[in-house]
Amino acid sequence: MSVRHGLKSILTKRPDDIVFVTSLRTPIGKFKGGFKDMYPEELLSHVLKATRERLEAQGLDVKGGAVQDMAVGTVLMELGGAKSGRLASLDAGFPNVTGFKAVNRQCASSLQSLTDIAQSIQTGMIDIGIAAGVEHMTRNYGTRAIPVDISPFIKNSPSEEARDCLMPMGLTSEAVAAQYGISRKEQDAFALTSHQKAKAAQDAGYFAEEIVPMEVRSVTPAEGDKEAVTTMKTISNDEGIRPQTTLESLAKLKPAFQTDGTGTAGNSSQISDGASAMTLARRDVAEALGLTPIARWVGSAVVGVPPKIMGQYSTYFIIAFRPECNSLSHLGVGPAYAVPALFKRFGLTKDDIDIFELNEAFASQSLMVIETLGLDISKVNPKGGAIALGHPLGATGGRLISSLIYELRRTNKQGTGAGKATLIVAE
Repeated sequence: MSVRHGLKSILTKRPDDIVFVTSLRTPIGKFKGGFKDMYPEELLSHVLKATRERLEAQGLDVKGGAVQDMAVGTVLMELGGAKSGRLASLDAGFPNVTGFKAVNRQCASSLQSLTDIAQSIQTGMIDIGIAAGVEHMTRNYGTRAIPVDISPFIKNSPSEEARDCLMPMGLTSEAVAAQYGISRKEQDAFALTSHQKAKAAQDAGYFAEEIVPMEVRSVTPAEGDKEAVTTMKTISNDEGIRPQTTLESLAKLKPAFQTDGTGTAGNSSQISDGASAMTLARRDVAEALGLTPIARWVGSAVVGVPPKIMGQYSTYFIIAFRPECNSLSHLGVGPAYAVPALFKRFGLTKDDIDIFELNEAFASQSLMVIETLGLDISKVNPKGGAIALGHPLGATGGRLISSLIYELRRTNKQGTGAGKATLIVAE
């Protein structure tokens, strides 16, 4: 398939387009919050079951094997999610003829699962597939995503960049802030805006289309003569939004990563639990089967950056379009490098984009990308980001896509991106 060049070409519909026909997610739970007594495979099964039901409601024979493959992004699940992820897919009602694999590209894992499924469709290997992601950081964040059983010889490699791969992400955030001159005051202001936008979007019901409410267990542990008590409740909304946040309350927080640092728990993404899932298909296949496209995948690109500034993660950049508008979303600092390359490849400029959906891993990293690319801050994260909503690592890419697609449909606009660049067009 030849690379499309220029906005007009990108927006032209073709039978071999790769389209989204569903894009859903669970609510995002706070660390030790509403999902604390659940397991990652339960969250994944829930969003996959909802996806199956949406597809079957449109007439797709899911149980007959219409979905040919599934890729699930996860960073922390035991054994890389390969066994428990397949367990979840079968529990959700997918047949054993639907393939399965787990994907780990750190914060961009579910975006990599999206790219893998899209490229399998593009090459003719499959016609329909699901790209998903999940993380339960309450259960699986014990080492804080830093490997502990590692060769002391490689750990002390003569290569500084190799050693930097083990640097905690909070320290990479501090390195970004120091290198690019991003102040604590700027980071706190950005964090406040994230909460304000997320609260406004939640109150207006803008997340409702993308979220699948979930009934969960809540366990009160045994204490003394009292037995453990399990009750059920339904979670319908993201738990991390703090409407009471002010600049004054943020300013009182102590540095979280180094004593003289600027990064705090308030201007960093939240440790979270959640799952996401997207269904992709060839346009001609989707239309023949009666499936309704809601967006279109166009292409992807990947760029690596120095480990010291969050370069462990290849970064993603995704765009979704309607004929009149476009947008982008990003992970890590990679977009500062990947976006210009992707724009050049597809013959676009930042002026073609109306919404930028940026993963707010840290306020420092977010501001670095915004300033380096010269973005209009009013176009960035219209419904808030991970500082307010949370960042369940393996699921975040899907969350970005769902938030973007439904915002584009609501506002009649288009687009998204993140680190590794993926170009998407809204229908």
